[in-house]
Amino acid sequence: MKVLCLGGAGKICREAAYDLVEFSDFQQITIGDYNGKAGREVVKWLNDPRVDFKKVDVNNKKETVRLMRQYDIVMDGTTISLNKRSTACIAEAGCHGINLNGFGEEYQYDQKFKKHGKTHVPGFGMTPGMTNMMVKYAADQLEIVEIVRISHGAFRPIAFSAAITETTTYEYDPGLPGRVVYENGKFIQVPPFARPREIELPGPYGTHPQYIIPHAETKTVAQYLAKKGVKLIEVRGTWPPKNMQLIKALYDWGFMRNDKVKVRGVKVGILDTIGSYLMQAPEGQTTDLYGYALHVEVIGIQNGKKVQHILTHTHPASDGSVKGWEKLRAYTRCVGIPMAIGTQMIASGKVKVKGVIIPELAFDPSEVFRELKKRQIFIHEMVKEL
Repeated sequence: MKVLCLGGAGKICREAAYDLVEFSDFQQITIGDYNGKAGREVVKWLNDPRVDFKKVDVNNKKETVRLMRQYDIVMDGTTISLNKRSTACIAEAGCHGINLNGFGEEYQYDQKFKKHGKTHVPGFGMTPGMTNMMVKYAADQLEIVEIVRISHGAFRPIAFSAAITETTTYEYDPGLPGRVVYENGKFIQVPPFARPREIELPGPYGTHPQYIIPHAETKTVAQYLAKKGVKLIEVRGTWPPKNMQLIKALYDWGFMRNDKVKVRGVKVGILDTIGSYLMQAPEGQTTDLYGYALHVEVIGIQNGKKVQHILTHTHPASDGSVKGWEKLRAYTRCVGIPMAIGTQMIASGKVKVKGVIIPELAFDPSEVFRELKKRQIFIHEMVKEL
């Protein structure tokens, strides 16, 4: 079996490739990226005879499809803005696919994947991804599901990569139509910083105010729980306090609109300019605490009683006490590892459904949790009667 790690030179996708080297039986693991220098550095870092590099530009569809046809599956770590083009290439090439973001562009290619008898799972990192599995695990124990609240804390620098900078600006775009909650059978659009709620994350991350974010789980969980009577689905998130302070100020002052302004006679997007600054400034490249923290609440009826399931996750500390989890890697490994696990499950034939499918219909949470445990990532569940 052969896998193409698209965007494999990126800081998250390279961690997924690292996991494939450590745990998979792929015969060929190709780092595919537009950045040749960074891609070859990843090959050297992985130091495995199965790993090689191929330059890929998804804007050149013909050449990208030609390359992808040599592989069984594409593990797509590209940015949100590229996912439509990358998925179009994967569908045309006739191989399996999986990606991190899952913001919806992928589903238009459902029939092409079905035609080839292949599977594509959009949105399988930490969130979306592990949060979907945590909801499914709890919901499958309930006869009726009333409320689902998904929350996460992503503790990483605000602009450690172009993809992360893009994610930040995308999620807090004032006009974004995808920022919705599911309430009483309807998807309701809300503005940035809507519905604040204090969420207690597992240590060392603590309690933080969280706000509604535009993540795929709102819609995929609604689809999965359509027959269980769910009335409310909310997805929230937060970043380090300093990051949130900056984003809130930028939003309040209109910077998030990215209006064009003149600087010495040249028109530039004001948010583009700030993003470029953060990509080059030490303040954009570091943070006080690194890692990822998930918190999922599912309320419903179990054995005739109203109960609350709280699921959280923990991973090795970022303080250097566990090799391989130092600082930023505590964040990037958390995001990349689930995509690698999903890649292995699809390639090994464990996912029987064909077409573009939501994570809830693709994977067994218990199996995913067992694989996470092998990587020192643990899922915790607490159940309480209400």
